[in-house]
Order: sequence, then structure tokens, then C-alpha cells
Amino acid sequence: MNQMKKTFQEMLRYPSAIAGLLTVAFLVGLAIYAMVAIPYSQALILWRGGEDIWYQNPKFAAPAWFNNFTKLKQPVSFVMKESDPGIEKVVVPGDQNTSRITITYSFDFSYDAFPQEILLYFDAKYKEKQPFASIYWLTPDGREIRIADFGVDSKQTFRVSQDEKLIRRLGGVAPMEGLFVGEDGQTPVKGVYKLVVEGVTFEEGSDLNAEFVFHGNVYGLFGTDHQRRDLLVPMLWGAPVALAFGLIASLGTSVLTMIIAAMGAWYGGWVDELIQRITEVNLVLPFFSILVMVGTFYSRSTWVILGVTVLLSIFTGGIKAYRSIFIQVKESTYIEAARAYGTGAGRIIFVYMIPRMIPLLIPGVVSSVPAFVFLEATLAVLGLGDPVLPTWGRLINDASVNGALYKGLYYWIMSPAILLMVSGLGFAMLGFALDRIFNPKLRDL
Repeated sequence: MNQMKKTFQEMLRYPSAIAGLLTVAFLVGLAIYAMVAIPYSQALILWRGGEDIWYQNPKFAAPAWFNNFTKLKQPVSFVMKESDPGIEKVVVPGDQNTSRITITYSFDFSYDAFPQEILLYFDAKYKEKQPFASIYWLTPDGREIRIADFGVDSKQTFRVSQDEKLIRRLGGVAPMEGLFVGEDGQTPVKGVYKLVVEGVTFEEGSDLNAEFVFHGNVYGLFGTDHQRRDLLVPMLWGAPVALAFGLIASLGTSVLTMIIAAMGAWYGGWVDELIQRITEVNLVLPFFSILVMVGTFYSRSTWVILGVTVLLSIFTGGIKAYRSIFIQVKESTYIEAARAYGTGAGRIIFVYMIPRMIPLLIPGVVSSVPAFVFLEATLAVLGLGDPVLPTWGRLINDASVNGALYKGLYYWIMSPAILLMVSGLGFAMLGFALDRIFNPKLRDL
């Protein structure tokens, strides 16, 4: 405990260590928040769902906070349900089991561009006779526009921009412009708009409700993609996946490499020869090409790729570096004393030899995490990532395949790329500081 406290105090001397610690703490906090706020099963549903999950989201929408940095304010997406503020529902009973239902949606529009779409998701209750609905649009400058009249099914979606009759009624102008444009014919009118649904039911107990969905041009913290998916999900869940892959691969590789090197140095003979020959063969194998082959022909599961990565990363140059140090440790007087007392080989290796190398192990583990994080992201960018998990690399791959840069959707690529760079920089700074602390030759540099 005292040693840990002393190490932590020593780390506070280095600004890079403080910055690295804060960055790693941020990533760990982000990973914990992702797993608590969006459990794994829910994240998969949100990422791999369908129109019934993503219908509230617009396509290719930039993050909502973009409006804080642009002069031209883009419409923000929102949804209004029956119990939300801004909705007024009036039911007036009539003769012969009929009822008149008026639903009014009021919202303030203060933007400089036109929205993508306006939708109504009807939910009608009836036995035989369908309710009938008439939809009207009231603008801040006093205009009333009749949008549509039709019978309503039990579950029905009405898309305003796809109504051909409305387009003709607006003189061929696209509905998303015709409903908002002012007298100049170019800019939208700002103020309070109202969408009124006047329904008539023809049976006792029949009812009519509708969910109002407004698709703007900006949405959420990270925007949406071509499938209306909220990019918040992969941005959050990319953190635990990246950290798990990087830390497990780094720690597993470093620990196994040290153990194997210690066994080879202690036993010598054919054991050491075998380890060295395997290492030399592995050093000439095309590491990345093998991972590509595994992802192409066998499995793209993150955990399969992780296992292959650890297996191929054990017998590397670290084996030879650790071996040379362990050979020197093997000749130490305290090792000879332990052998004289009859201490077994296993105890000497794991209690006396390996603990001496932990000061070298810790900086190496921390410093190698970014390499494995970037490896997982690189495979995902190439289309060889896990098809199930929402990760930063998968996000970049989707953006690349769907031409995000050509369409000017920079947020789609920049957000995960920035988090990847921050992750690499944080672990690199922390590892560099730890190396200076644990390596006596670097302390005064």
C-alpha cells in the first residue's frame, strides 16, 4: 500500500501522467455509464433494430449542438405523444354512437431551414367502422392549409411529404417547404405552428390517437446515420469494447510472455530452445494478414479475434528481452539461497523471479493498450469487425461505405476518430510517465 501511494505521488510530478490519468478515468467512466445506462441487450436492440425502433429519428442528422456554432439554425427533431405538453385533445360525443375528436399539436418553430419530414402515427380503436380523420395546418401568419382526409386503420402511418394531393394543392412545391415558407418564397416563417387532426368515430368505445413525429436536420448528441440509428449507442458502447479488447490483449500478452520467458530461462535446454524457435518463427509470420484471414474465413467475433491476437502476440521480441533479464536474475544470490533450501521451480519462477519484473511489466502493459485498441478499430474499418457489437471502428466503416465524407457528414467519422485518438493519447502519456517512474535510468530525464 505504501509503495502504491509513493508511486501515485511520484506520478503527480509529471503533467503527462496527470493528463493520462484523467483521460483514462474519463474512458473508464464512459464505459461504466454505457453499461449502466444502456445494458448490453438493449444496446443490441437499439443498434440492430428496425423501423419500429428508429422511426422517431431523422436520416443523416447532425448533432443538435451544431446549432450553437452555425449562423443558420437547423430544425431540431422532436416527438409529441398524447400526454406531452403542447397537445390538446377534445372529445365531443354526438348522436348514434358518433364522437368528434380534435387533437391539436402546437410547437414553436424558430429555425432558418426546412425540416426533413413530418409524420403522424395513428392508433385507432374500432370494431367494424373506421374512424375518419381530416388534417389541417395552421401557420403563425394566419394561413390554414388542408393537408389530407382519409379513413384511419388501427395502425397507420401518414407521411406529409409523400401526399401527392397535398403537393398539387401547394402548386407543386414540396410539402416541407410549402407548409413553412413565407411570402418571400424562400425562408420559413418563424413562430407557433399548429397541426390539427379532426376525427370522427362511428362506434361506441371507438377512439383515435396519433403520435406526432417531427424530423429535423439535427438530432441528439452525436446525430444519426443512414438507417436513422442514434449514433449515441455506438459512441458510448465503443468505450467498453475498446477498453476490454485493449486491456485484456495487453495484459494477457504481457503476462504470458513474461511467464514463458521465465520458464525458458529457468529450465534452459530443450525448453528454452523450443521457446526461442517458436518465437523466431512467429516473428516472421504476417500478424495482421493472419487476423484478416481469420476474420474473413472463420469468425469476425471480437472475442475470437482477441484470442488469436493474444496467441500471436505472446511469442514476440518481448520473449527475448525478458529472457536476457531472467538469465541474470537466475544467477542472483537470493535465487541460489532459495535453491539451497529446496524451493521448487514453480515457486522460484512465480514468487522470486517474475515479481522482480513487475516494474517493467506495468509501463509496458499501459503503453501497449492503444496498439490493440487501434487494431480492433482497424479490423472493423476494413469490414472485419464484429457484426453484432456497436463499436467506434464499425461506425467509421459504416460512414466510409455510405460516403459520409463526400456528403459532408463529417460528424459521422470525426466523433469516433476523435475518441480513438484520445484513447491512444491518454494511455501513451500514462505509459510514458510510468516508464520514467519505474525505470531508474529515465527518472532524471
